[in-house]
Amino acid sequence: MLVLTRHANQSIMIGTDVVVTVLEVRGDQVRLGITAPRSVDVHREEIFVTLQKAKESS
Repeated sequence: MLVLTRHANQSIMIGTDVVVTVLEVRGDQVRLGITAPRSVDVHREEIFVTLQKAKESS
């Protein structure tokens, strides 16, 4: 796992076309903005797991 420190309004790049930007840090919550091509699915982990389980059961 890569661990990075970023402040609000700073970003990281994933590959050449995905940008993750820290929008706000408030207490123990961090708001992130993700810019990615429409061909890249972006989900919260719990939603992703639910979708995978639904695929497996069908």
